[in-house]
Amino acid sequence: MLSRVAERVYWAARYLERIENTARLIAVYDKLMFDLPRNLDIGWYNLITINSAEQLFGERYKVQDEQNVVKFFIRDQNNPSSIVSCLKMARENLRTTRDVIPADSWELINELNMFVNENVQKGVNRSQRLLFIDGVIQGCQQIQGLLSGCMPRDHVWDFMTLGRNLERADMTTRLMDAGVRAQMHTIDESNALYFRQVVWGNVLRSLGADQSYRRRIRSAVKGSLVAEYILEDPAFPRSIAHCMSEMTSAVSHLPCNEAVIRHMKTLVKKGFQKVNYDELGEPMKDYLNDLQLDLASLHTTIASNWFTT
Repeated sequence: MLSRVAERVYWAARYLERIENTARLIAVYDKLMFDLPRNLDIGWYNLITINSAEQLFGERYKVQDEQNVVKFFIRDQNNPSSIVSCLKMARENLRTTRDVIPADSWELINELNMFVNENVQKGVNRSQRLLFIDGVIQGCQQIQGLLSGCMPRDHVWDFMTLGRNLERADMTTRLMDAGVRAQMHTIDESNALYFRQVVWGNVLRSLGADQSYRRRIRSAVKGSLVAEYILEDPAFPRSIAHCMSEMTSAVSHLPCNEAVIRHMKTLVKKGFQKVNYDELGEPMKDYLNDLQLDLASLHTTIASNWFTT
């Protein structure tokens, strides 16, 4: 398998996952704004901070309001992580690897591209935003479902699995970070339990984890239990533990994998030893930030091991 093909399918999977999870991140904040009382100062600019995009956003916009933040994440072509930018890159990577992916995936990515181009303003406008978000998520899931159902489990699949789960783990930490930051803005202790249930309930729903959480935990929504479930549950596909397991399996099937295997073992061994689920404030923010840095470091190892040309 050529290095450039491996890199393109890896990034195609990452971009598709980033599109879906960026949409989920916007959705969870949009719903929080309706569910939480207005006296809680939870600004949309938190999404910029969560994604470490302060400098890039500051170069493009002077006002840190909802309109500019949503525009930045949905249609700003100067933001490489916006839905429009990621869709462009995902489409290009799938176009240049059409000989190793199911032909129908090329048709589906074009359908998603047309949907986004025709409806992007609806995503920016509050009144129809969730309809646009749902359309983007469903389009990504269609493509993922086709790939999952039709691709042979060869090295192409392994690189897509690696890219998808690395991106998924990273974006899951950012969705959790959104919940942590929202919880930290609770100012009325008399209603703190209710507010926190609203926050973490929205985080679960943004991950599609509400039903599976209740089946697995059999308890009301509680921040510490939700955080532990999202990080450690081995059966939930968007948990960090499951993503790490999927990446480890994919790497084990690939050639010349020694350096990446060593890196993966280090991350797995580190695990969740430093997590304190009873403290979902600054300590959890710091832990999630460290985890994002660990995932970025893993990408560097993957790229230097297989993609250097």
